[in-house]
Amino acid sequence: MSLRITAIGTGYLGATHAACMAELGFEVVGVDVDETKIKALAAGEVPFYEPGLAELLERHVSSGRLRFTTSFAEAGEFGDVHFLCVGTPQRPDGLAADLSHVEAATAALAAHLTRPALVVGKSTVPVGTAARLQVMLHELSPVGTGASLAWNPEFLREGHAIEDTLAPDRLVFGVTRQADEDLLREVYACALAAGTPLVTTDWATAELVKASANAFLATKISFINAIAEICEVVDADVVALADAIGHDPRIGRRFLNAGLGFGGGCLPKDIRAFMARAGEIGAADALSFLREIDSINMRRRQRAVEVTREVAGGSVLGANIAVLGVAFKPESDDVRDSPALNVAGQLQLQGANVRVYDPKATANARQVFPTLRYFDSAEQACSKADVVLHLTEWDEFAALDPAELLRIVRKPVVVDGRNTLDAARWRQAGWTYRGLGRP
Repeated sequence: MSLRITAIGTGYLGATHAACMAELGFEVVGVDVDETKIKALAAGEVPFYEPGLAELLERHVSSGRLRFTTSFAEAGEFGDVHFLCVGTPQRPDGLAADLSHVEAATAALAAHLTRPALVVGKSTVPVGTAARLQVMLHELSPVGTGASLAWNPEFLREGHAIEDTLAPDRLVFGVTRQADEDLLREVYACALAAGTPLVTTDWATAELVKASANAFLATKISFINAIAEICEVVDADVVALADAIGHDPRIGRRFLNAGLGFGGGCLPKDIRAFMARAGEIGAADALSFLREIDSINMRRRQRAVEVTREVAGGSVLGANIAVLGVAFKPESDDVRDSPALNVAGQLQLQGANVRVYDPKATANARQVFPTLRYFDSAEQACSKADVVLHLTEWDEFAALDPAELLRIVRKPVVVDGRNTLDAARWRQAGWTYRGLGRP
């Protein structure tokens, strides 16, 4: 009999995982307490932007292989393998992760597990969470110890989530029983057959893998941004420097890009939760360096504001500032902890007339900063601009013709917050070009 799968929580992770499991041939039910979200998904509508996901969802909802419900009773009766995909946001009263959604979802599902089943955690959680959830499952499930737990961390990159699910660069199984590993091998049979590396380990190690990966990535990004601060003082070029050290195979060039720094719904809150958990288990000193990583990252936003003031003549009061991009990264409409949107908001608070264009994130940005002015094209946003800010590296912006834009701005000044525009091309077209960490 083919395995039947549920995805508990239908946010970014859950909706993507559900659609991809259906693409692999499984019958899938997505479960959420948000009725509005469930109705939209059941109609084949994705409430966020992820390349290719809308088409995948619509195809499998139409085929009947994928459906959505608010009923945990239905999920418990249906599923053989239940993936926990609910969010773990930062707590409002500190740095730690808020596990209330994970715990509530586990309890709600457990009450309806009347036959042996495997519950698989995919959410990013503090180490030690799996052990507590297993106790909860045993205590609350009618099937008792027949409800088993595994941990299978996700490594999705927004903008590449389908690829990362269907053809992951690695799989991690945190298990305590061979039978649970065997079930997960069946779920991921296609990826394993294609040669995807598999690490089978214990719960605690599996939980630490995602937190450690995000901490390392954040460290690499903040390292090059710290070097950018030095480059600005001595008039060096951080992009050329990154190219040079990136050739070192011990370092590598990927993610060694100086600019506004990282943001989004995962990296910032995950490194803070990692620090908080280290403190709880008596190992605070081990991760104390992450505080400086976080601080460097936040400084980059302020530096972008300072550079904008400089090129605007010392003040942005009354200046027209065009902002190209407010999503935290390209190929996403996510503005959670977006450095770009933060810079736009700061400039408005300092009296600038901020004119925003983003290919996908306008609706979400408007909910956070409704007082900014939003436009339907880069050209509209740049009309009569005194400064143009490039803050999210969409391909569309790299393809802009600076000679054409020159005709519609008031002053030809561009600040490249991502260091991905062709500086020589813009200067040759008559623009004053400023990059972060560049001469």
